[in-house]
Amino acid sequence: MSHDITTSELKKLIPGAKIIDIRDNYQFNLGSIPTSINIPMNFLLMNPDSYITKNNTYYIYCEYGTRSKKLCSALLSKGYNVINVLGGFREYKLK
Repeated sequence: MSHDITTSELKKLIPGAKIIDIRDNYQFNLGSIPTSINIPMNFLLMNPDSYITKNNTYYIYCEYGTRSKKLCSALLSKGYNVINVLGGFREYKLK
């Protein structure tokens, strides 16, 4: 199974998908993918059990997709079901 999804594929899953924006709060407040929640990367990385569970699937994005790719790799290694949104919020805005 792929651990990446395109923004076009993600749009088809809204509003049912659990989407997490890992950008800083100020970036999130300037615009985000509908229904997403904001959990800055460092908070999610340092204490994932406070924010997510291992029995759900989460779609994670940042501004360009680079930081979310790294975070997804770390969370996958800990047993979480996470999928990186390719191209991040920038790509989402273009589609």
